[in-house]
Amino acid sequence: MQSDILLQRQIAQTTQILLELEKIRMLNEGDLRWRASESSWNILECIEHLNRYGNHYLPAIDGAIQKAKKPKEETFHPGFLGDYFAKSMLPAAQMKKIKTFKDKNPLDTDLSISVLDTCIQQQKDLLQLLEKASKVSLNKTRVTTSISAMIRLKLGDTFQFLINHILRHLKQIADIQAATSRFSR
Repeated sequence: MQSDILLQRQIAQTTQILLELEKIRMLNEGDLRWRASESSWNILECIEHLNRYGNHYLPAIDGAIQKAKKPKEETFHPGFLGDYFAKSMLPAAQMKKIKTFKDKNPLDTDLSISVLDTCIQQQKDLLQLLEKASKVSLNKTRVTTSISAMIRLKLGDTFQFLINHILRHLKQIADIQAATSRFSR
């Protein structure tokens, strides 16, 4: 895929994510805190989960871009592992549950609505990083994962993994909202 087209698609996806987060920001606190069961996340917990990933990936991406020595290539070729991780995060009608790491699990954390402000700011930061990435190699620039510093993904794959992960949890939030409206009738 052409590098410019990939980045433009990722910028469009992140812009759409920002619009969705602004809509979620308008929900009342009861809806933001509603949960289907004791073991399921509420909307604020979904957002906090995204923030925790953003706390790792945004600085890691920024550092990788700053250290990048190779210029942008015309074409991006997904890596085997990065492509697998990115595709595994794609939202689906019936999403398979994925167990989250303990440090990324916000269940029963005392959260305020400010987690939405943090997430919105992280998406703005992501847009800036996508713009910066237009000058460096999406293939040769590597980003450490949250799993291990020994596992590094191509910059283009890292962006797509992170964006798909956000989209996955926005789908989860939409499902929570649908359930909230069913139970509040």
